[in-house]
Amino acid sequence: MADCIFCKIVAGEIPSTLVYTDERVTAFRDINPVAPTHILIIPQKHIETVNDLAPEDEKLVGHLFTAARKIAAAEGIADTGYRLIINCGPDGGQVVYHLHLHLIGGQRMRHPMG
Repeated sequence: MADCIFCKIVAGEIPSTLVYTDERVTAFRDINPVAPTHILIIPQKHIETVNDLAPEDEKLVGHLFTAARKIAAAEGIADTGYRLIINCGPDGGQVVYHLHLHLIGGQRMRHPMG
């Protein structure tokens, strides 16, 4: 999508601090981190929300989580733990309408969620 900020990051039109990229996903540091490690992992394919996933996207979604595992290990937070979050829609807290997985860690997570 021409006006999607995450698509522009994937295309290299907007600078970001990339931490991981492969043929299906791109990961970069969140510009407003909520923890010492806060990375957004996005599919390079534009999918607006979880509600827009198609059956053929199942492998891609699984790949988001595999990438998260690799990134957590590279960031040194795999052993201590981290949180993975996908927001969906306005009530779910989604701000950018391009599916993305938040990888958050580097500190003890607070509860309750929501």
